[in-house]
Amino acid sequence: MAIKVSLITLALAVSVFADQPLWGQCGGMNYSGSTTCASGSACIKMSDWYSQCQPGSSSPTADPPAPSNPTVTPPAPPVTTTVDAPTSTAAPPSTGAPAACSPLPSNITLKSIPKLPDPFTDISGNKITTKAQWACRREEISQLFQKYELGTLPPKPSGLTATYSGGTLSITATEGGKSISFTASISGNTGTKVPAIIGIGGISIPRPNGVAQINFNNDDMAAQQNTGSRGQGKFYTLYGSGHSASSMMAWAWGVGRVIDALEITTGHNIDLTKLAVSGCSRNGKGALVAGAFNERIALTIPQESGSGGAGCWRISDAMMAKGINTQTAKEIVGENVWFSKSFESFVNTIPTLPVDHHLLAALVAPRALLIIDNTGIDWLGPQSVFGCMKTANKVYQALGIADSMGVSQVGNHNHCAFPSNEQGDLTAFINKFLLGQSTNTNIVKTDGANNAGFVENDWVDWTTPTLT
Repeated sequence: MAIKVSLITLALAVSVFADQPLWGQCGGMNYSGSTTCASGSACIKMSDWYSQCQPGSSSPTADPPAPSNPTVTPPAPPVTTTVDAPTSTAAPPSTGAPAACSPLPSNITLKSIPKLPDPFTDISGNKITTKAQWACRREEISQLFQKYELGTLPPKPSGLTATYSGGTLSITATEGGKSISFTASISGNTGTKVPAIIGIGGISIPRPNGVAQINFNNDDMAAQQNTGSRGQGKFYTLYGSGHSASSMMAWAWGVGRVIDALEITTGHNIDLTKLAVSGCSRNGKGALVAGAFNERIALTIPQESGSGGAGCWRISDAMMAKGINTQTAKEIVGENVWFSKSFESFVNTIPTLPVDHHLLAALVAPRALLIIDNTGIDWLGPQSVFGCMKTANKVYQALGIADSMGVSQVGNHNHCAFPSNEQGDLTAFINKFLLGQSTNTNIVKTDGANNAGFVENDWVDWTTPTLT
């Protein structure tokens, strides 16, 4: 009997410390499994909280590499102006929010909402049945995110000047006697009325011919090194280190200023009605926020943004409760300053938060949105992302434009490494919404088993109306 028990114990020990398979987790804070990867793969640190078995032995960073910019023909001489930036006459679809929308109530009684909050019931309990009502509900959702999660988005500053020369857009913003200056580089902009992708810290998706790239240095605008980064960066030089805006909201403000600068300069050849925004990982979170709060963005493409991006807090918490090591709100506020200080009071009671990230994605509507995700990394919360964004698509369905939002979730590749089998999905969205072609963008898919584990009835207890 003693020999039998010893053999069982040995077998369990071997099982516990067996090599992790390709794409499996192999390290990270609070991780207690094997740190050894199967032959032909190596344990690569993605962050302090997650390491993954990847092919070979190289050590990529968790964030996308700086993009390589092709040589472009020097444009016209610089143009400087100080006039207010006009709104383009052929802008992306408007949310149509009327001036008569009511402000948030001064006193909001928060209640526990265990499932995903209903997009079609406002904070006062009124049902949303028309597109006009949705426009005001959208404005309400925007205010709720600013109040409870992301901090306040300041309006355009009182003064803004810009020049463009030699592939560099130079911007100076002034407010309250203070000023900041920053730049964005532009490449691939040969021609006339060229669509462009604004990269939050660069892009990790392939840039097609005929589409320019604008690199926005988000770390310069608002730092994201760790929790000590709060209030650091040029945004806070202008508005004060105590401003409520999180780093991601500061980036969204900066993207708005880049668009302002494009509107008041010439020679860059950019079509201001065909702008996209993208980024991967932490910068993918930022891309989603930038797209949600900048209505001049025609197409938003967050890549592998995980919890705090395309994932829903509630579903991520449920994954963690089931033993799946995924990023949660509680972890994220101890890692970085992507969210406001106000959000910290909700991380242990997420059901009392009146919003979740299906509603952040809904802020992009009716403009186009393509979610790119990875089923192979638990830390990204693939079940949370797919379920959250599949639910967000219901808002697009209600508006009669379901094919303006897509989800493409494919695994078995490195973090921020765009797989070839997602190229068709990306091409379809870029061709339709940046290049004006007719393509099929009815794309909501995952290669994860059983909808990546998402069970809609567990999370959705409301119906989707047809808004009139």
